[in-house]
Amino acid sequence: MAQYVYSMNRVGKIVPPKRQILRDISLSFFPGAKIGVLGLNGAGKSTLLKILLSELKPQQGEVTLGTGLQIAYFDQHRSTLDDSLNALDNVAEGREYIELNGQRKHIIGYLQDFLFSPERARAPITRLSGGERNRLLLAKLFSQPSNLLVMDEPTNDLDVETLELLEELLADYSGTLLLVSHDRSFLDNVVTSTLVLEGEGRIGEYVGCVTGTWSNKSSVATTAPRAAPIDLPGPAPVASKRKLSFKVQHELDQLPGKIEALEAELATRTQAMNAPGYFQQDGQSIAKANRDLAAVQTELDRAYTRWAELDKENGVAN
Repeated sequence: MAQYVYSMNRVGKIVPPKRQILRDISLSFFPGAKIGVLGLNGAGKSTLLKILLSELKPQQGEVTLGTGLQIAYFDQHRSTLDDSLNALDNVAEGREYIELNGQRKHIIGYLQDFLFSPERARAPITRLSGGERNRLLLAKLFSQPSNLLVMDEPTNDLDVETLELLEELLADYSGTLLLVSHDRSFLDNVVTSTLVLEGEGRIGEYVGCVTGTWSNKSSVATTAPRAAPIDLPGPAPVASKRKLSFKVQHELDQLPGKIEALEAELATRTQAMNAPGYFQQDGQSIAKANRDLAAVQTELDRAYTRWAELDKENGVAN
C-alpha cells in the first residue's frame, strides 16, 4: 500500500446554489488512523465522504487513493441490505463460517454477538426494526475484509449494548477508519484525530479526542497544502467522564436537525414574501405572514443559543 491511504491536494467543491463546501483543502490519511468527522447538518460531511468514495468529483484540486484498498462503507440509509433475504443470508452470503482476526466463527454465533437470536437471524429483514437493521448492517460490514472503513452516522438507532459492541469492534479494527457522527462521547472513545467542518469551506484538523474542538478552533486544512501531513498517534488517554443525562444528550443530538429544518422554513417563507403579487394580499394576511416569519426566526435563534449551551455543557461533561 502507498504511504498514505488517501490524500487531497487543494480540493474545492461547490454545490448548488453556489455553496462552497470545500475550499482549497489539503489532507492526508495514514494507515491505521481513526478519524472522526464533525459538523452541523449541511456543513458538507456527506459531500466529503462522496468525494472520498469517488461518487463525486471536486471542481478543483486532486484526490489520490492508496493502492490495494479494500473499502467498507456503512450507509446511514441502510441501502446495502437485500430485502429479499433474511438476516442470516444477508451476512453469510453462502458462508457457514466467518473469518475474524484469523479465527473462524459460525455464522449463527457471529450474529448472536450482534444480539440476534437464531430465530431472529432467520427472520425476513422486512420485519426488523430500524435498530435491528443497523445492527445487521454492522454485522455484514465487519464480516467483510477491509482496510478502510467509512462510517456515516453508525450510532443512529443503536441501543447501549450495541454501542458498546461497536466501540469494541472499532477499537480492535486494524485498518483506517473515517467516522461521521454527532455523538461526541462515542467519538471521544474511538478516534485518534478529528476533522471539523467549520463552514465557508474550511476544515479544522485536531489530534486526539474531539472534546472542545468547536470552542477552540484552529484550522490547519484551509488555504495551502501542508509541507508534510500530520502523523496521527494512537488514542490519547481519556479522563474519567461524567456523561450528560440521556434526556439532555438526546436534546443535543436532535438540535442540528431542528436548526436545519428551521433554516429551511425561514428560507421558504422569505422566498414567498419576495414573490410577485405578495403584497396584493389583504393587510391581515401580510401581517400574519410577518408574525409567522418573526416567530420562526425567534425559534431559530433560541435553537442556536440552546445548541451552544448544551455543546459547552457536553464539553465540560466529557
